[in-house]
Amino acid sequence: MNEIIEALLKFRNDRDWEQFHNAKDLALAINVEAAELLEVFLWKEAKDVNRDKVKEELADIFAYAFLLADKYQFDVKDIVFEKIKKNGEKYPVEKAKGTAKKYDEL
Repeated sequence: MNEIIEALLKFRNDRDWEQFHNAKDLALAINVEAAELLEVFLWKEAKDVNRDKVKEELADIFAYAFLLADKYQFDVKDIVFEKIKKNGEKYPVEKAKGTAKKYDEL
């Protein structure tokens, strides 16, 4: 992950774009790119989407998410594992397996 973040920072810094990458705008960019990902699926069955477009939009989402994590000096690996642990507590296997119910409905 560090290799990815370093490459993103170099790409950004080579273009002097850090000035545009404040936390608010990075969060907005993630949302915009997520909407573009949704558009790939609009009016289609999941099996019929253009996989290359899905890949491209996911890459944009990941890129902005990594830059936002870097902005707050979060370790991506740590925060993802922390969230998995939290979700494990909210959604214990014996209650959540095979159901899409929200934790407060289990």
